[in-house]
Amino acid sequence: MSTENEGNAVPPAPSAPPVPVASPDVSPQGAAPEGNAQGAPRPPMPQENPAAPPAAPASDQPPTAHGAAPAGQGATPAGQGAAPAGPAPAGPAPDGSWPPPPPATPSYGSYGSYGSYGDGAAYGGGGPSYGGDAGGPGTGWGASWQQPAPKPRAGRGGLVAAVLVAALVAGGLGGGLGYTLAKDRDDRGSTTVSAPDSATQVKRAPGTIANVAAKALPSTVTIQAESSDGEGGTGTGFVFDTQGHIVTNNHVVAEAVDGGRLTATFPSGKKYDAEVVGHAQGYDVAVIKLKNAPSDLRPLALGDSDKVAVGDETIAIGAPFGLSNTVTTGIISAKDRPVASSDGSSSSKASYMSALQTDASINPGNSGGPLLDASGAVIGINSAIQSTGSGGFGSGQSGSIGLGFAIPINQAKYVAQQLIKTGKPVYAKIGASVSLEDSSDGAKITDQGTGGAAAVESGGPADKAGLKPGDVITKLDDHVIDSGPTLIGEIWTHEPGDKVTITYKRGGQEHTVDLTLGAREGDS
Repeated sequence: MSTENEGNAVPPAPSAPPVPVASPDVSPQGAAPEGNAQGAPRPPMPQENPAAPPAAPASDQPPTAHGAAPAGQGATPAGQGAAPAGPAPAGPAPDGSWPPPPPATPSYGSYGSYGSYGDGAAYGGGGPSYGGDAGGPGTGWGASWQQPAPKPRAGRGGLVAAVLVAALVAGGLGGGLGYTLAKDRDDRGSTTVSAPDSATQVKRAPGTIANVAAKALPSTVTIQAESSDGEGGTGTGFVFDTQGHIVTNNHVVAEAVDGGRLTATFPSGKKYDAEVVGHAQGYDVAVIKLKNAPSDLRPLALGDSDKVAVGDETIAIGAPFGLSNTVTTGIISAKDRPVASSDGSSSSKASYMSALQTDASINPGNSGGPLLDASGAVIGINSAIQSTGSGGFGSGQSGSIGLGFAIPINQAKYVAQQLIKTGKPVYAKIGASVSLEDSSDGAKITDQGTGGAAAVESGGPADKAGLKPGDVITKLDDHVIDSGPTLIGEIWTHEPGDKVTITYKRGGQEHTVDLTLGAREGDS
C-alpha cells in the first residue's frame, strides 16, 4: 500500500472485457465524454449506406489512449490537470443527422506538460491515481472502459486519422522539446567544478605539517616488545644515528629486557629484529639497536628543548592503540611541568621528568615517539599522559584529553649517549633524601634516608653546601620547587658536574647556596 494513500480504501480496478472481433480499432475519441455516466444513450444509427468498412483484426487488449505514457511514468500529483468527476451538464438532444457531432474529448492542452498524460487519473478508472488520491469513474482518461462505438463511415475514419496524425506529430514534437529542455536543464543544473590540472600539484613548503611529516615518518618505527612468557605491547621510537640505534621509552621495552623479543617496523613495512642496548628507568629512556640495520638510515635532527616557548607548534608521531604512523598536532601548552609516571605495577619504580606539556593528541602506543617542532626537529620524547581513569599521570588506558608530556630532548640526548657508551644511566644528584609526599611548600629533606641511611650523604654536594634534615628547598636556580618529585625532575635535567643555586628555608628564614651536582650510576 502506498504510504501516500494510507487510510484510504483502494477499490480494485475493473477487468477489461475482450474487444469484439468485428470491431474496428477505436480511437481515443471513441471514449465516453468526460463526465458522462457509463451506458449513456448513443446517437441513432443511420439507415442509409449499410456498407461497412472491413473489420479490424481481433485484439486481446482494451483500447488505449494513443501515445499515452506507460503506467508509473511521468505521474504527477492528483488533481493536477484532470477535469473534475461528476454528472454531465445538460445539453441539447442528440441530432438525428449523420454523421453525428463528435463527442467531447479532452483537449491535448489539458494534459499539462508532455510526459504527464492522465494527471491524477488511473488508467482504466476506478484505481488510485499516481498521486495518491483515488480516482472516480468518468474522470478524464481514467473513465471506466465502455463498449466501443458503432463502426464509423469512411468519412469519420478520415477525421479519426487526421486527429491521430495530429496527436503523433504533437507527441513527437513534445518528446523532442522535452528532451532538449531536460538536457539544457541538466547542463545548467550542475554545480560540480573541476579543478585545473595545476591545482592538483599541491606545493607543500618547508615548515608545513605535511612537509614535516613526510620527512620525519621514514625515520620512525613501531616497536613490538614481547616478554619470554608472551606478554608485551606496542610503542614507538625514532632513528638516533646511522649505526641503527633507536631511542624510545624504558617502559616500551621493559618487557623484553630479560630474554624477550623486540621488533621495529618502519612505515615502508620493513621489519627488523632489535636488542636492548641500555635502559634508564628513572629517566624513562631506552636505546635499542636494529639487527642487520640498513645502510640508508636517516637520523632525525635534534632540536634545543631549552629554547622551546609556550605556544610553539608541535607535531607528534606514534602508534596510538597500535595505529602505526599516526601524526597529530598541537602546541607547547606548558614547560617545566613536574611529572612522576609509572606503569602502575607493584614492582615499577617511578620516573621523574620536568616535562614539556603539549595538547597534541597522545595515546597509549605514542610512548617513545618524537615530539617535533615546526621545523621538524625533535624537541622531546612522548612519554606520559594525564589519565582521567585513575587521576594519575601515565597510568590507565584512557585516551587523550589534551594533556601529554614529553621528556625534553636535551635530557634524553644525554641519557641516550650514556646508554650507548656504557649501557647504564648516570643520574645527577645533590646527595640528600627528600620527601615524596604531595606538598606545595617545597621539597623537605627527610630525617632519615632509604634503608636506614643518613638523610644527607656525608661528603656529598648537599653536605658540602651545609644543608641539613628538615630544610625545605623552594628553588633550584629560577625554577620553583613545590615538592620532592619536582626537585628530582629538575635535578635530572642537568648533568653531573653542573653548578646550581639552591634556595631553602630553615626555621622560617630563607637561605641561598651554590653547589655542584654529583653523579649516581645505574637504577639501583
